[in-house]
Amino acid sequence: MQIPLQITIRDVGHSEALEAHIREKAAKLDEFFEHIMSCRVVVEVPHKHHHQGQQYNVRIDIRVAGGGEIAVTRDHGTDVYIALRDAFDHAKRQLEDYARKVRGDVKTHQPPRPTPGL
Repeated sequence: MQIPLQITIRDVGHSEALEAHIREKAAKLDEFFEHIMSCRVVVEVPHKHHHQGQQYNVRIDIRVAGGGEIAVTRDHGTDVYIALRDAFDHAKRQLEDYARKVRGDVKTHQPPRPTPGL
């Protein structure tokens, strides 16, 4: 990444392991698609309802060369690492789609040909 990774952790017990896990996931995205300009990851517990347990929210905002932007939000009810996994997996799929568009691999539908004799 040309711009450093920005990590924000709110209302979640901050640990070096959690931050290292986020950095590892972001590095894998960078290996997969080298035109990432910036990546911001926010991990939070938006609502504190003790009777429902913790709901983890992960948001990933990625800017890519050429002005493209990818935003992913994922929630998980019991495990922050599962929420991170799901969010980064979805971000990777969106980067794959973006890479296909940049390469011109996206299939375009051609209008149907007229039927002879009609």
